[in-house]
Amino acid sequence: MGLLSLAIWTPIFFGVVLLALGRDEHANAVRWIALVGALVSLAVTVPLYTGFELGTAAMQFVEQGVWIERFNVNYHLGVDGISLWLVLLTAFITVVVVIASWESITSRVNQYMGAFLILSGLMIGVFAALDAMLFYVFFEATLIPMYLIIGIWGGPNKIYAAFKFFLYTLLGSLLMLVALIYLYTQSGGSFDLATWHKLPLGSTAQTLLFFALFAAFAVKVPMWPVHTWLPDVHVEAPTGGSAVLAAIMLKLGAYGFLRFSLPILPDASHEWAWLMITLSLVAVVYVGLVAMVQKDMKKLVAYSSVAHMGFVTLGFFLFSDMGVAGGIVQMIAHGFVSAAMFLSIGVLYDRVHSREISAYGGVVNTMPNFAAFALLFTMANCGLPGTAGFVGEWMVILAAVKANFWIGAAAATALIFGAAYSLWMFKRVYLGAPGNQHVKALTDIGSREFLVMAVLGIAVLYMGVHPKPFTDVMDASVAELLRHVAISKLN
Repeated sequence: MGLLSLAIWTPIFFGVVLLALGRDEHANAVRWIALVGALVSLAVTVPLYTGFELGTAAMQFVEQGVWIERFNVNYHLGVDGISLWLVLLTAFITVVVVIASWESITSRVNQYMGAFLILSGLMIGVFAALDAMLFYVFFEATLIPMYLIIGIWGGPNKIYAAFKFFLYTLLGSLLMLVALIYLYTQSGGSFDLATWHKLPLGSTAQTLLFFALFAAFAVKVPMWPVHTWLPDVHVEAPTGGSAVLAAIMLKLGAYGFLRFSLPILPDASHEWAWLMITLSLVAVVYVGLVAMVQKDMKKLVAYSSVAHMGFVTLGFFLFSDMGVAGGIVQMIAHGFVSAAMFLSIGVLYDRVHSREISAYGGVVNTMPNFAAFALLFTMANCGLPGTAGFVGEWMVILAAVKANFWIGAAAATALIFGAAYSLWMFKRVYLGAPGNQHVKALTDIGSREFLVMAVLGIAVLYMGVHPKPFTDVMDASVAELLRHVAISKLN
């Protein structure tokens, strides 16, 4: 068992152990076991970074074994510069969410923590899979724990939100399964992704496959107009569920475009790039405007996630080093910032039990330490230079301007709209005199909540000030991906 297998199966093992523990009278022990499991899982992923060889696009830490011999399905794992940081981000966010959920979850604690750890292992499996069927199994399996997290610990309309989440994502994935089976037959019975990258596919086949994969990945991102499930799910999901959904699960779809659509279907990717860029710009501009009129804090941040993820898909389909690298950086940065935003809303919700912006006002008077962290995360959500939220967006805007000035100009409006809706929410919630008796009675964050905020704050600032470690890892893999796409298109 190599490092990647440990990264996948360690959290799943701890999750299964937690499910076996049973009743809530052991809740405190459950929380500590969950924290130990999350920390061990994070520790297992660290050698992936320290042992990662820069300057090569080859897959590293590769593991391969036969899984389903009859259909030539292999247990084939590996990471490159595109997937490494996503594996590390998943393990990191899992630790943060376990600590953040310490006191807010009081019923079925073992099932809640177990579901998160199992989900963590499955998502790492998606990022590490080099066999298409293995990828599909992990990709679909992530729906189960998230469905339970929303449906059991969610808000008043949790059942509706859980069904909407499951049906939207499952429907798109069924079309992806058809595409995978077709590619399997065309490759002579192989699910190996590297083999699929060399398939000589006709333009019609590429277009049909492109939209079949688009159905799965666009819903997961989510791209406009198939984004409508996200706000409903975020509003109903528990705080930890929203944090993981925004920080990691949305990245599964974006990652799918890089691992499947671009290298396997280069002609169709170029042909339909105009559509992807248009949909991305609609997400950036229109959904940013929609976020400005929201009255629910979670809905506002959910719509802002759609807008920020629009930068990711925009960067990918500009077909430039700066654009693709910027999209990947934006994925990682959005993981930090969106998790911080949702966990901040969770801090307020745990005290006041309302997500409505109008239920607050003047929080800075009673929670000054928390308000300082909230200001940092709000500024990062705006894309303020010096924070993680700026780096990826700036890289994508630069790449867009190089490709077409008007695309870059449209993308840059996101910084204006982002500042508008983020600062408007911060002003209404945190500034001024205390809005009501509930706000006057608030107490500032304790040591546990301070730790969660501080860890995320350090991550947001470090990535914003010094993004080089992030970009160095991905440079060679991005260059090789674009070289492959260019050569395949010429052929």
